[in-house]
Amino acid sequence: MILRTRNIIEQIERGNVPEGYKITKVGIFPVDWDVYMLGDCLSRVERPVEVKPNELYTQIGIRSHGKGLFYKEPVTGAALGNKSVFWIEPDCFIVNIVFAWEQAIGKTTQSEVGMIGSHRFPMYRPVSDRVDVDYLISYFLTKRGTDILEAASPGGAGRNKTLGQDRFLKSKVILPPIEEQHKIAAILITQDKVIELKEKRLAEKQRQKKYLMQQLLTGKKRLPGFYGAWSFPKAKELFQSVSDKDHNGDLAVLSSTQDRGIVPRDEVDIDIKYDACSLVNYKKVSKGNFVISLRSFQGGIEYSTYTGLVSPAYTVLSSRKEISDGYYKQFFKSTDYINRLNVAVYGIRDGKQISYEDFGRLRIPYPPIKEQDAIAEVLSTADHEIDLLQQDIEQEKQKKKALMQLLLTGIVRVKT
Repeated sequence: MILRTRNIIEQIERGNVPEGYKITKVGIFPVDWDVYMLGDCLSRVERPVEVKPNELYTQIGIRSHGKGLFYKEPVTGAALGNKSVFWIEPDCFIVNIVFAWEQAIGKTTQSEVGMIGSHRFPMYRPVSDRVDVDYLISYFLTKRGTDILEAASPGGAGRNKTLGQDRFLKSKVILPPIEEQHKIAAILITQDKVIELKEKRLAEKQRQKKYLMQQLLTGKKRLPGFYGAWSFPKAKELFQSVSDKDHNGDLAVLSSTQDRGIVPRDEVDIDIKYDACSLVNYKKVSKGNFVISLRSFQGGIEYSTYTGLVSPAYTVLSSRKEISDGYYKQFFKSTDYINRLNVAVYGIRDGKQISYEDFGRLRIPYPPIKEQDAIAEVLSTADHEIDLLQQDIEQEKQKKKALMQLLLTGIVRVKT
């Protein structure tokens, strides 16, 4: 199976036509797949709403990137004003013509019956023996399908790129027999459910971690075996500001990130420019230091596992007393601490620094070292579980991507 699939891919990439395939206007596909105009597969459906001022109406919205529909808060007919709206019909392909180029597409279901949609959300009922709506949605999330949506949405960025419905319906798509479409759609929906289930597990793990942080880092909840009182010194009693410029500028330049802490600048997606001649003015940060960045009022104080150079605009912190790095790494990223930091430096916005004085006057917990270590271990274990789940979800998403590439092109066939 794997060798056959690889052979088909290689032949198609070379422009050859494998046995059982044919050349069409849209590429090389199985001989029993056919090219259709979308207008021959979809039929426009619309049922205008006679809006009554005192009635309540629930409007739908359509998320980009094929993320489906969402529901808005109910509003009165009076609030709708002269807005042109339509009753949602079930089991239709629906598209936001303003953001079609961003794959703002979805499928209506029985759950949306009784709700309304904007005139910018045309609905199309599928020709039953020709196209499966779930299959079509998956098709429009591929490169080939996205190209169709973009080609039918000429103009500049954003609201100027409105889907031309006539052009859209004249677009050509390649479709397998309807039974194969049903099977392919079912496989991809099953994979979506796997991803959705694991994302729910991830969200629950993240909620549990947040709860643990709120309880353990503040002393509201104690781990078994720990009973002594905590002290709450001012932060400046535990941490000092260091401005070490005793270097030749030959260390790696580091940047602050809210999700990974202090990392080498070349690992940051954003292309940050700097003058190499100015590196002599950069501060040296060592492994185990904490860093106050320009974004600390949003994401807390970052921990460095690297030795390198950071912008002179950053404040580098080193401990005055024995601490558990892991405890304060978690504490300085906790929601409770970030909120307190924001209150202490009210009025700071992007581009302004939290000073060492602002940081230093806040009182922070200082549990016994063994308890710090124990708390850090619990939270580190939670982080590890979250990381594993995130990796698992990414693998499942890659699996779905591979399934789409193979099934929606006919490289791999499903039995019907």
